[in-house]
Amino acid sequence: MHKQSLNFPGFSDRILKIASEAEKSLGEVYNRIDASAFINTARVAEAFKEERVSDSCFAPSSGYGYGDRGRDTLDRIYARVFGCKAAIVRPHIVSGTHALTIGLFGLLRPGDVLLSVTGKPYDTLEEVIGISGTPGDGSLRDFGIKYRQTELDGDLSHALDKNVRVVYIQRSKGYSNRRTLTVSEINDITSYVRAHSDAFVVVDNCYGEFTEESEPGADLLIGSLIKNPGGGLAESGGYLAGSARAVELAGYRLTAPGVGSEAGASLGQMKSMFQGFFLAPHVTAQALKTAHFAAYVFHALGYTVDPAWDSKRSDIIQSVILGSPQLLIDFCRGIQKGSPVDAFVDPEPWDMPGYNDQVIMAAGTFIQGASIELSADGPLRPPYTVFLQGGLTYESGKLGILTAAENICRLNC
Repeated sequence: MHKQSLNFPGFSDRILKIASEAEKSLGEVYNRIDASAFINTARVAEAFKEERVSDSCFAPSSGYGYGDRGRDTLDRIYARVFGCKAAIVRPHIVSGTHALTIGLFGLLRPGDVLLSVTGKPYDTLEEVIGISGTPGDGSLRDFGIKYRQTELDGDLSHALDKNVRVVYIQRSKGYSNRRTLTVSEINDITSYVRAHSDAFVVVDNCYGEFTEESEPGADLLIGSLIKNPGGGLAESGGYLAGSARAVELAGYRLTAPGVGSEAGASLGQMKSMFQGFFLAPHVTAQALKTAHFAAYVFHALGYTVDPAWDSKRSDIIQSVILGSPQLLIDFCRGIQKGSPVDAFVDPEPWDMPGYNDQVIMAAGTFIQGASIELSADGPLRPPYTVFLQGGLTYESGKLGILTAAENICRLNC
């Protein structure tokens, strides 16, 4: 069956041979992913039953949105599935960076210290914190927040003091070449912080949801619905889930003190958000399989990949070090050619808001910028690493990977 599925015009014998070898080698890995997806789907299904989801949950609300049953039910479902006391899930949150900004501005006060224990955060958060951009633009530092960062070395005692209000953990690698943290590693950090400090622990959970069989423990887990938890159906939105107090404070920043999460019209988005979350474990599994397949193919072509094709993963991101700006561009153009939307266009590097370097992005997606759909991007800076993520189905993800591989080989081999 696999041989027949790959036997069509457009791919060279070399690429088809590597693809066939990949699928033979990845069988056990794919079985492990499927088993994990079943466990995660069971968790989500149980939460839907416990919260008595019905057709009435999908009804839209307008205006203030008071008494929106669907909105409040989805909040509780996220809290259940992620092992938290409370959650806010809203279509009005425009990105993961927006959700993180809500959380950080909600928890931090003048004179507080924000401590990032996973080094410098993802590029788009730098202006939020105030470590890049123009002073006076409304960053956390403009409000008197102090920022420090450290690398994880097993001992945070040198960095954790009484002024630290928020310990920030970025689960995924972002545009760096460090390793993604596992749930167990994040839980160890959280336990250490709680034993030595009253600080809130905030986790940027983007790209990590449902890649393992549980989520990290923290005061706030924060992510985007056009990544894993939206299941490819949520058209916009983000979530913040965690302790009751932290979520309450974040809610006051989302709307206003005294209003919090009790208001906010759902505007007809509930059905896609419910259904997307129900599908999220399966769709995430498809993205994981795509990432493993990509790692095998590009390793076989001689490129450095991270993680390795047979490594266990804690996010859906696959990086490939390409070594030159032209190869980075050619890779992204190949992904675009293998996409269902805008396959006829060629991505170009550009000065994207929130980034210090030019960035090229390939995303032939049904939802603009949806990282759970197959996409690839990277900053034009050495060592010219492309970051690949997503794949609504393994079949479409595989097709996109093969198209990118063929594009690179045709132009550079």
